[in-house]
Amino acid sequence: MSLEKQQQLEKSYVMPTFARKAVELVYGGGMYAFDADNKPYLDFLAGIGVASLGHCYPTVTEALCVQAAKLIHVGNFYYIEHRGEVAEMLSNLLNEEAAVNQSTNQSANQSANQSANQSLSPWKTFFANSGAEANECAIKLARLYAKRQGRNARDIITLQGGFHGRTLGALAATGQSAKQADFEPLPAGFATVPINDIEKLEKVFKHGSSLICAVMLECVQGESGVHPCSAEFLRSAQRLAHECGALLICDEIQTGIYRCGEKPFAFQNFGIKPDIVTIAKGVASGFPVGMCAARGEVADKFTPGDHGTTFGGSSLAIAATKATLETFAKTDITKHIEETGSYLRSALSALPQVREVRGMGLMNACDLNESLSAPEIVEAGIAAGLLFNATGPHTLRFLPPLICEKKHVDELIEKLKGILDKAS
Repeated sequence: MSLEKQQQLEKSYVMPTFARKAVELVYGGGMYAFDADNKPYLDFLAGIGVASLGHCYPTVTEALCVQAAKLIHVGNFYYIEHRGEVAEMLSNLLNEEAAVNQSTNQSANQSANQSANQSLSPWKTFFANSGAEANECAIKLARLYAKRQGRNARDIITLQGGFHGRTLGALAATGQSAKQADFEPLPAGFATVPINDIEKLEKVFKHGSSLICAVMLECVQGESGVHPCSAEFLRSAQRLAHECGALLICDEIQTGIYRCGEKPFAFQNFGIKPDIVTIAKGVASGFPVGMCAARGEVADKFTPGDHGTTFGGSSLAIAATKATLETFAKTDITKHIEETGSYLRSALSALPQVREVRGMGLMNACDLNESLSAPEIVEAGIAAGLLFNATGPHTLRFLPPLICEKKHVDELIEKLKGILDKAS
């Protein structure tokens, strides 16, 4: 079917919630997606940070095919294969930095080092279908934890410019009034502070700590244009939350699963340990899945009936997640993320039309000169066979698959330079 016919059908029968670009992608492999005419597009967006292993990574596609022929879905009333294994894998990844620190502080006894991870408190996971659902679970759990700890605390502090999803609860937690205004009234119990403003955060806690059940934040804000929190701010958020019995929730939906470097989660780069972590996007390399993981003593406040899902943690979702996490564990893909990301930031900085570059690992953005329109550059990129997106009038964002190599950065920069030179 032609692109024109597809556009006509969607105009007639699909809700207009996205301003789609004029390209129809029909297959892919690795760093490239292809249209019906076999034109390749170098993908530096990866389904908004989802295709962590690139398109159609063999171990993931094979795992899905095998599982689809075996069992697709039976619901959460029953046990299924590998769900417990995947939850254990996630717990180990969440404890990874703590295990390293514990091993360093122990004697050089090999068996002690090997058992360091196992001796740490396990994390327990709720399997959902998306990042927004994972955040809804985190919001409910934080409020339930406070109640069952005997605290009449319902408020959740979030950050201006943050993004936590488009369901009503997740949208209420999203500190962007432009995204909220048309959907009011939103659920109550959320307040925002500016990113990295410790003084404002301390003031909020000083005047209302008894009502606060959690601080919810992204260590690196994605949708606002890749803005990292400072380590000092994150440590202050953790300290203030714990001093009054509240929880720290890290939204790792975009930043997690090695997106920000060699460590599995962004928070592990900042010397903090959250109480709840939400995960999605790259954890299943393209298959829709979300997770809300919590420290055991927090997770155990849930009892049967407090939360649920029909499709979350299905046989297919578990198969895709298991294959993705095993691939990361068995390959050296993660070893090159920081190096390639640094190479990308350096190359972007060298472009004369770029004013500022921000990012960690392979989660990066750049601000263009104000005379240039980022959305127009995105459109020109598609014509040149490039996929990336604009998060603001002058801001470009780059979230390539984590298999990205320097040669792919070189191809991006060569084409992007030509586009920017022409537009200047």
